Amino acid sequence: MIARIAEHCFWLGRYLERLESVARVLQMTDQLALDADLPADQCWVPALAIFGERATFALKHGVKAESDGEAVQHFLTWEEDNGSSLVHTVLAARDNARTIREVVSRECWEVTNELYHFLTGETGRAEYAASRFGFYQHIRRMVQLCLGLLDSTMLHDTPQEFVWLGVMLERAGQTSRLLDVHHHIFSEEKHRVVETALWLSLLRACSGFEPFMKSHQGRVTGDAVAAFLLFEPRFPRSVRFCLESAYRYLGHLCPVVAKGQPGEECLSRLVPLVEELTPHSLSGEGEAVHALLTRMVEGTDALCTLISRDFFGRAPVQVGTQEMAG
Repeated sequence: MIARIAEHCFWLGRYLERLESVARVLQMTDQLALDADLPADQCWVPALAIFGERATFALKHGVKAESDGEAVQHFLTWEEDNGSSLVHTVLAARDNARTIREVVSRECWEVTNELYHFLTGETGRAEYAASRFGFYQHIRRMVQLCLGLLDSTMLHDTPQEFVWLGVMLERAGQTSRLLDVHHHIFSEEKHRVVETALWLSLLRACSGFEPFMKSHQGRVTGDAVAAFLLFEPRFPRSVRFCLESAYRYLGHLCPVVAKGQPGEECLSRLVPLVEELTPHSLSGEGEAVHALLTRMVEGTDALCTLISRDFFGRAPVQVGTQEMAG
């Protein structure tokens, strides 16, 4: 498999996962702004911070606009020069899928192309104006359909493994960023009912509400939510599940038989990240969660850079804190 095809597969997975993540965070934040007793800036500033776009947004729209939900949603949905917006991301996903039409399944291409036309055409604009919840839900379901089709209609060989490697590393980074930003804000002292509602909203933002409730008993606390999103090996969006899955895909792509083989350093960088994801890593001071999540974010970013260097022969172009295809 040539490096160019592998790179497009990897980035297709990352862009599809990022698209679903942005839609999910915007959907959750919009509901949080309506239901929770929080100042507007505590609702919308985190949405910008998660995707590393706070400085870019403030430069373009002003700091005061950070508390304007409509301005933030427009910025993260429609502005094509914003590397984290839904429109920019779906365009990048479609470009990668189109380039490797002979590799991805026809069903996957059709769903990706349909989602592109939805977001760039009048249908998406009309849905955005009529029902914000329905708009974000439509995007999420289309991406989930596409990922399901990738799993069920493609050969489980090298191209598919590069796609899922991209999905898992992107998901690990997004879960870490989401938990890091919100854990700090939600941990501030609030009424117990409000606090519980906030932690449940964070679980919904990670599609983890039902799995958490099925596996957890007792009061919903920040520590319990953080432990679930970090360590739960059965939950497909936990950081541990994603990094362990990434390790398996990397192991298939580069079975180490000789020193200096491409991917050897990637595996060696990934092992300590997985080993650190144990409950005792949160024991100690209150900053333990933030410190651990920072290491996860930085570790996954560094790993993606190594993958680009070792497998594709170049480093990704950086836009904000989000890596974009070169």
